[in-house]
Amino acid sequence: MRRTTGRLMRGITLLSVLALGATACGGSDDSSSDQKGVSAADIQAALKKGGTVNVWAWEPTLKSVAANFEKKYPKVKINLVADRSGDKHYTALSNAIAAKKGVPDVAQVEYFALSQYSLTKGLTDLAPYGADKLKAKYTPGPWNAVNDGDKVYGLPMDSGPMAMFYNKKVFDKYKIAVPTTWDEYVDAAAKLHKADPKVYIANDAGDAGFTTSMLWQAGSRPYKVDGTKVSINFEDAGAKKYTDTWQKLIDQKLVSPINGWTDDWYKGLGDGTIATLTTGAWMPANFVSGVPKAAGDWRAAPMPAWTKGDKASAENGGSSLTLPELGKNKELAYAFVEYANAGDGVQTRVDEGAFPATTAQLQDPAFLSKKFDYFDGQEANKIFADSAANVASDWSYLPFQQYANSIFNDTVGKAYVSSEKLAAGLKTWQDASVKYGTEQGFTVEK
Repeated sequence: MRRTTGRLMRGITLLSVLALGATACGGSDDSSSDQKGVSAADIQAALKKGGTVNVWAWEPTLKSVAANFEKKYPKVKINLVADRSGDKHYTALSNAIAAKKGVPDVAQVEYFALSQYSLTKGLTDLAPYGADKLKAKYTPGPWNAVNDGDKVYGLPMDSGPMAMFYNKKVFDKYKIAVPTTWDEYVDAAAKLHKADPKVYIANDAGDAGFTTSMLWQAGSRPYKVDGTKVSINFEDAGAKKYTDTWQKLIDQKLVSPINGWTDDWYKGLGDGTIATLTTGAWMPANFVSGVPKAAGDWRAAPMPAWTKGDKASAENGGSSLTLPELGKNKELAYAFVEYANAGDGVQTRVDEGAFPATTAQLQDPAFLSKKFDYFDGQEANKIFADSAANVASDWSYLPFQQYANSIFNDTVGKAYVSSEKLAAGLKTWQDASVKYGTEQGFTVEK
């Protein structure tokens, strides 16, 4: 499940524990090569003995998962701390690691932030626990996000394959075809706004998560990471494809200049003045809770393609459950993580509305044929599952992506409020990220 990353990441500063200068990190190759294997018998013995597992996670479905786990293993107590949100979660986690005190046994970490902790030896390699044998259970995008070579730093909990949600009532009213390509999207944006100047095809005031997802789908690979060696380059063909198209929407003032997750945003989604939303498959539950009066107006569709017929997609959001290196009760903690994200807990979470990262659930006929009342009975999971199967697995986030996202609005964001072009904003973002990474001890190339 994605949280409001673009909003929440503003103001986050990296703590010293995450700077390379405060660690003995020499890259990913030496992180845990001497770690001993943990057998299934070891884990069963721990479950039989029992104990407490402290879990820091905001995912609401984990409450039921924890209750079921405790019922199955009555000597184990899952202490779920779920009241922290957004930046408070990462700040608390980083502070605990830095202080070497109060570190949870299990922590939820979003994919974009995971390498920031794994690179600085903040997370346990789960391969010796058997996690490396679980690759076939997951779709490529989430699995790629949690592993680094032969090391596995978390088990995927959910995923956010992209889809386009659109207000069918609005498109029908103005007899405008639902776009299937980004060129058609720009045309539809102009037609909608001409038909009613209050209607915008989308809102966009600058969002790092959305931009990186768009670059991902367009084939851009701005980040390359090899241990502490990083390259950042927004000048490839995929990035140009994105900026050339999205710049048209900005220049023609065809996107509503409001931020997501605000009252104005919910209002626009509800009254039809925002006609589409391209985001992760975790969105339907937010429509139900945040825009209830528009039930029946909205539908899901595949993310528009860059070339007609191309099915390439991308991820937006998603998170994993990890074992912080300084946590305790490792065997019990791993048993819970595997139960929640690869075992019986997956179905529990799906039944409560989570979007899975596991192929078994994504291919389950019952899951695929689920009818969404909000979308007038549409079997939307078929669209989301198809998107998940078409996500390229070679995307990388920066080891300091949290910081990069926090300066997005001060760099790329200028393209939305001035004459500066989107491509120039990306270049400024690139330079600022290179400067920061270098200051933190990374070897950064453009």
